[in-house]
Amino acid sequence: MLELPPLALYVHVPWCVRKCPYCDFNSHGIDSTQELPEQAYLAALLADLEQEVIRAGSRELVSVFIGGGTPSLMSPDFYHTLTKGIAQRFELAPGCEITLEANPGTLEQGRFAGYRDSGINRLSIGIQSFQPEQLKALGRIHDGEQAHHAVTSARRAGFDNLNLDLMHGLPQQDVALALDDIDQALSLSPEHLSWYQLTLEPNTEFYSHPPALPGDEALWDIQDAGHARLEAAGLKRYEISAYARSGRRSRHNLNYWQFGDYIGIGAGAHGKLSRWLEDGELRVERYWKSRQPDAYLRRQHDPRGFLAGSQRVDAAALPLEFAMNALRLIEGVSFDEWRRTSGRPLNELEKKLALARKKGLLMEDSIYLQASPQGLLFLNDLLALISDG
Repeated sequence: MLELPPLALYVHVPWCVRKCPYCDFNSHGIDSTQELPEQAYLAALLADLEQEVIRAGSRELVSVFIGGGTPSLMSPDFYHTLTKGIAQRFELAPGCEITLEANPGTLEQGRFAGYRDSGINRLSIGIQSFQPEQLKALGRIHDGEQAHHAVTSARRAGFDNLNLDLMHGLPQQDVALALDDIDQALSLSPEHLSWYQLTLEPNTEFYSHPPALPGDEALWDIQDAGHARLEAAGLKRYEISAYARSGRRSRHNLNYWQFGDYIGIGAGAHGKLSRWLEDGELRVERYWKSRQPDAYLRRQHDPRGFLAGSQRVDAAALPLEFAMNALRLIEGVSFDEWRRTSGRPLNELEKKLALARKKGLLMEDSIYLQASPQGLLFLNDLLALISDG
């Protein structure tokens, strides 16, 4: 039997203090007088996890990522019980990366030591910008000083693996402001930096009422200058929007980009599982959970379980599914890995790949399938070529 991809776990916490106008994630703002149903949600997550044990089998977890929403709204006791429950149900790989998303609000910072004690060993702090005007435009509720203090608090709590989220292409942003954001982030010596462009996603306030954003020429200037500044500081770009110091790449995100498997628990969580059929065909299924928190909580008592839907990925679509992830990586993917993970022979794509190289979207390399610098900028065009026809 052929080996299955590595397996990760995603945990979704759907609540946040206030929904940001650019956010298209499954997040729900809470009223200041509202008490989060922490214990009820914890019980539901553990029950959901039990069903994932049946679905995925006794496979080892290479990483755990707790996202949202704002997961750091939950108490340390919540995560002590959750991480213990995960470890009781799944074997954790040596050095398993367990990441918690956190915001720089003062409420969460006092909890960092408790999160570390619960077994969480990596924080991803959503700073987005240090500039007052940009933070206001993004609807963020912290300021630059709180962002600096959050990192200091995390270090004091014992976290030696931090990711900072920064955005660029923001309203009223120019090269100088973008570089100042990067420089302030670098002054905090993060092990990892996610630096990504603001995009207007459907079903967001920004999509309905678009703000004035920098033009294409300004965006190129910001990207070129920012990339150079990060690389000079020792943060190596390994994915379109991800930079890391040596040995500090995000294991969880790498598993996504390398087309690994993952199980998902929590409101709106998604999963992807693979299995090999007897005839050697790779069968891949995607599935998802109820999005609305109240509906998800009711599922705990539903004999049908938490699953809201599932869909098999057609074998002919596997190369594109794989490419959508793997070609985001700067170093690309080996041809052998393409064949193994997509389950399809490479000769099915030879004509399409030749056209992509002719257009300058793929590197001329005999060992790796690798997007060119132009291909990374126009990844959708590259994917369209691969999927066309």
